[in-house]
Amino acid sequence: MKLRSALMFPLLAAGLLVGCGNSEAPKQAANEVKPTPAAEAAPSASYLDRIKARDKLIVGVFSDKPPFGYVDEGGNYVGFDTDIAKRFAKDLLGDEGKVEFVVVEPASRIPFLQSDKVDLILANMTVTPERAEAVDFTNPNLRVAVQAIVREDSGIEKLDDLAGKTVIVTTGTTADIWLTQNRPDWKLLKFEKNSESLQALANGRGDAYAQDNLVLFSWAKQNPGYRVLADKLGDEAPIAPAVKKGNIELRDWVNTELAKLGEEKFLLKLYDQYVRKELADDTDPNAVIVEGGDWRG
Repeated sequence: MKLRSALMFPLLAAGLLVGCGNSEAPKQAANEVKPTPAAEAAPSASYLDRIKARDKLIVGVFSDKPPFGYVDEGGNYVGFDTDIAKRFAKDLLGDEGKVEFVVVEPASRIPFLQSDKVDLILANMTVTPERAEAVDFTNPNLRVAVQAIVREDSGIEKLDDLAGKTVIVTTGTTADIWLTQNRPDWKLLKFEKNSESLQALANGRGDAYAQDNLVLFSWAKQNPGYRVLADKLGDEAPIAPAVKKGNIELRDWVNTELAKLGEEKFLLKLYDQYVRKELADDTDPNAVIVEGGDWRG
């Protein structure tokens, strides 16, 4: 993927965890996962009927990963992923305001699905074989590769130059998993939040930060003095919404919805609204988005 720019995280905004103006107040991820109304319904009802009876779609999102999921200055949840969730609520329940956002971190996404705390995860989750054993992914909506960002003057030119150095990762991300499996002797400095990892990078607590390249390109674009290493940690991969393992009904509904939205180029509109300005002017949108769920690796 030829992307040469990336994302700045407004660190002041990253701490905001206030409610969305057109939905119920989001719930902060807790250490102890407890079931929520996502699991409450008559056993005989279909899952979509349960959501309709509740009159609310419960979606796990990020609060600190612009342009995909973040809190704006007005305290509203916005971004590429959150706007998809609003559209899902509109098409399923007739009103985009009938969505409840639950704040998740990378490591809590799967547990929140497994415990019925949310119906759906729309939080930039890369599809991997290990994750696919724990949840059911829908068709993709984005494509991504994992890379590492370093200071311009670091002298680090390739991935293996990081051996013996400190690499920052966010717990539960694809970068964390890949490095743990493929570079087990490397020193990893882990944080729960993406914003915490970027703050640690800015403070010089590590020599590099490994993360989805869309995040890194934007950070490098907005923060002079950083550059993204060309080496990739593994292959380019799809990003997709996820549902609880075995929830075929909701998975199939999302796939049908993504195909329908693809006909109106809905993701391209969101790309133009949220993502385009974060990337290089010559970036091909098809190198970032997967319109209609049609993945072609």
